[in-house]
Amino acid sequence: MNYRTAGSFPPVTLDDVRGARKMLSGVARVTALETSRHLSELVGAPVLLKCENLQRTGSFKLRGAYVRIAGLLPEERAAGVVAASAGNHAQGVALASSLLGVHATVFMPKGAPLPKISATEEYGAEVRLYGQVVDETLAAAQEYAAGTGAVFIHPFDHPDVIAGQGTVGLEILEQCPEVRTIVVGMGGGGLAAGIAVAVKELRPDVRIIGVQAAGSAAYPPSLAAGRPVAVENPATMADGIRVGRPGDVPFAIVDELVDEVRTVGEDALSAALLLCLERAKLVVEPAGASPVAALLSAGGDTGAGEIEGPVVAVLSGGNVDPVLLQRVLRHGMAAQGRYLAVRLRLTDRPGALATLLGVLSAADANVLDVSHVRTDPRLGLAEAEVELHLETKGPAHCAELGRALRDAGYTVID
Repeated sequence: MNYRTAGSFPPVTLDDVRGARKMLSGVARVTALETSRHLSELVGAPVLLKCENLQRTGSFKLRGAYVRIAGLLPEERAAGVVAASAGNHAQGVALASSLLGVHATVFMPKGAPLPKISATEEYGAEVRLYGQVVDETLAAAQEYAAGTGAVFIHPFDHPDVIAGQGTVGLEILEQCPEVRTIVVGMGGGGLAAGIAVAVKELRPDVRIIGVQAAGSAAYPPSLAAGRPVAVENPATMADGIRVGRPGDVPFAIVDELVDEVRTVGEDALSAALLLCLERAKLVVEPAGASPVAALLSAGGDTGAGEIEGPVVAVLSGGNVDPVLLQRVLRHGMAAQGRYLAVRLRLTDRPGALATLLGVLSAADANVLDVSHVRTDPRLGLAEAEVELHLETKGPAHCAELGRALRDAGYTVID
């Protein structure tokens, strides 16, 4: 392979990825590659979306899980497998095990979304709820494996898993032979590592950019240190890439083959998810939208620079909890200036609230919610405080609303 460091011996090879592809024939879908005209205009280069959100189980995780379990010895299969996950890996292991006739036990956090728990059970796995965070769940699964002999299926830190994920890279090269840049979200690094192995051997000129959520970005300090480094208390809405420490196996590949790792904030993730839903008509989870978030940020305040096209952004998953989706969409609308919360004071007299709503109506704002407080120690005897949640048309409209309220004599507090 054309590695940048002479004499390095990769834990996963192109032949491994090709073997994984044969194994996945008839199991994993060859997912669509869709052109995004809107993103292409924003980036200034052709952008295509690799729709792993439409994969069986709703994410790429089936690929690696199936290859790993299919490679077990007969006596290992007989002992069963165990995994720990809050969602996508759980469902991938559950379906892969069911297809291969292997009993699967999946540990999930007690707070895991009900749709993900139900889906994992429906795919055939035995679900055990343990712990409040994934680290506790992971420890329980490993303890179970040690006590029962079940094989622990790691979500990213195993060569077979990486080889399975690398089949995404082979599909991209066939579907878009002229690709120049691939952008992919990163948690532990299994998907990015697999794609890099597949792509860099066949097309070393293709640039691979990994994307992490800023609140859970373990790769930048790890790459700087030359070894996996854990970040404390990783936090992001993108639970699919909320991993505190890179895996040892994917880290070695990412360090060698991935050209760049960028980070994106929560506002960018929200805006990206909203764009996928509105413009691409695709339901994507925040982790799956992270490559789109990076493209939206390219050339902006981050100093990310231009990205050469054609660009393929990998939408890694679409398993988003409806409750989280509602919150993220609201957050994304606010980040785009399409949702405004405003708090102000007015004279407490009959008809005052109706007059205020009239000012907002004249400014073409849609009122979603009103909170009216008349008794509070902070208020004067003849004052009332109102908090309004408004649907707006963008930053310019928000500014126009602020001017309209002040011109009407209202004291805007926040």
